[in-house]
Amino acid sequence: MMTTNLDRRSILRGAVAGGAVAGLSGLLPAWAQTGSAGLRADLPTLTGPNVDLTVGHSPFTVGGRTGHAITINGVLPAPLIRLREGQNVRLSVANGLDEDTSIHWHGLLVPFQMDGVPGVSFPGIKARETFVYEFPIRQSGTFWYHSHSNLQEAMGHYGPIVIDPAGTDPIAYDREHVLVLSDWSFMHPHEILDKLKKSPGYFNRSRTTLSGLISGEDGMSLEERRMWGQMRMDPRDIADVNGSTYTYLINGHGPQENWTGLFRPGERVRLRIINASAMSIFNVRIPGLAMTVVNADGENVRPVEIDEFQISVAETYDVVVRPMNDRAYTLVAESVDRSGMARATLAPRPDMTAEVPPLREVPTLTMRDMGMGGMAGMDHSAMGHGGMDHSGMGHGGPAAAPVDHAAMGHGGMDHDMRNPDNAPAGMAVGVGVDMISSDPANRLGERPMGLEDVPHRVLVYTDLVSLAPNKDQRPPSRALEIHLTGNMERFMWGFDGRKFSEIVEPIRFERNERVRVTLVNDTMMAHPIHLHGHFFELVTGGPAGHQPLKHTVNVAPGSKVTFDLTADAPGDWAFHCHMLMHMHAGMFNVVTVRPMDGAAS
Repeated sequence: MMTTNLDRRSILRGAVAGGAVAGLSGLLPAWAQTGSAGLRADLPTLTGPNVDLTVGHSPFTVGGRTGHAITINGVLPAPLIRLREGQNVRLSVANGLDEDTSIHWHGLLVPFQMDGVPGVSFPGIKARETFVYEFPIRQSGTFWYHSHSNLQEAMGHYGPIVIDPAGTDPIAYDREHVLVLSDWSFMHPHEILDKLKKSPGYFNRSRTTLSGLISGEDGMSLEERRMWGQMRMDPRDIADVNGSTYTYLINGHGPQENWTGLFRPGERVRLRIINASAMSIFNVRIPGLAMTVVNADGENVRPVEIDEFQISVAETYDVVVRPMNDRAYTLVAESVDRSGMARATLAPRPDMTAEVPPLREVPTLTMRDMGMGGMAGMDHSAMGHGGMDHSGMGHGGPAAAPVDHAAMGHGGMDHDMRNPDNAPAGMAVGVGVDMISSDPANRLGERPMGLEDVPHRVLVYTDLVSLAPNKDQRPPSRALEIHLTGNMERFMWGFDGRKFSEIVEPIRFERNERVRVTLVNDTMMAHPIHLHGHFFELVTGGPAGHQPLKHTVNVAPGSKVTFDLTADAPGDWAFHCHMLMHMHAGMFNVVTVRPMDGAAS
């Protein structure tokens, strides 16, 4: 039966954290649970073989304002579901809405009929009906769950999952906290999407001013600024939706509410950090406290000590910290465009706080983020109407001619970065594609945007090394290239120039086929790409046979990412950008793995 309180181990942990009153926490809404009020900081938790979930409408209050949320069991975020590797689980989901809903178990390896994507793996859950998901738990780690219906995810329909290993956990820790990062707007997500379609820069309040242009506050020369202007592109267009409408949350708490997690000095504290936001990439740091990354996307990695990491939408990272002093620390999750932050506190006692650092300077896109490798590689004198001559570009090409800005008028550029000569066979180079990267680079070893010059240690993807050997070490039998495309002015997004609402062929794999997939980002926006039902191995150049396993990877602007995939899960699987508005606007497809013989039914 469903359990609304915690398992024995969690109860004991709570007794340390909050005393006798902690046992009441399962009855409290998530927004009322905070160490700063003397209550336990853990999320309400469901466990056992049978879990009951009800999707419904709830008021949600943050920063002194109350809005309308879609929640599970009345809380935001939804309850923590805690399971154990090797068990079977039966999750009964009752839809209390007046519209269809669904739950996708993000990162969980399940039969495709249980994956929870309407129109792909099941019909969805009709209003006032109940659907039962049932599957064996085949893995352990930190995961999460969310709606795949009607932008409900942006309204609070998401929650964490922790799966304890069947055997000994290789990660040693004395206490843990689950931290769900998210973004919240009092504006309905359909209205946000409508505004983006009419004016993609609607939420961008960080554009360079005229005085800033003259003073060079963004570090660009006047010539570079003029070039960006003639391309009708903004080098500070970092995030489509940002702190001008979003409040950034940790476990449903805004910065003012200050969620607090407790520790005893000297303890090893495991922080399970989940980015459950709709549209927000975060840079996470704890000033004064080093973090050791031990797990990425639910898979253990060789420990690596860092001071800051970037977590894209739908990724998870587990870090272990060991605060030795009797003092508070501020955990900062700063939006990638520096328009706001989520903030929490780690402290020995509930009433303690630490200094909250100010927002840092807004980062600026470069020509490298356009997949051009830098200004020096551009021969603008060769630009013709509607196209660009990139013959002088590339890593091994001849020395570039001087930049001829005089040839860059609207007639020469026509704000159209497309060059059909660069387009791969099969790409639809229509109105949905406004640029094609001429020289996309593998940037897995580069520091993420905005963190290039910080004076401390920053996690990069090439730091990640799988703790266990990769299960399938066969070389790939074929290669596949997929382009991430878009038209930023029209807010159109897709794969290979096509959005999902058009007639799009699914991506087909033979069962157990080994494929090397390269994602090429032809846009100036980051795209966290998620494949359902599988983990893939990032090709990082790290130790052979220990490539890091991921279910979601952030593909930086103008870059390419390569991974090896064993298509071992028969069925139909969603494959999409996890920026919710990008997915909704077309960056979605279906991966189909056949034959089905022997698949779970």
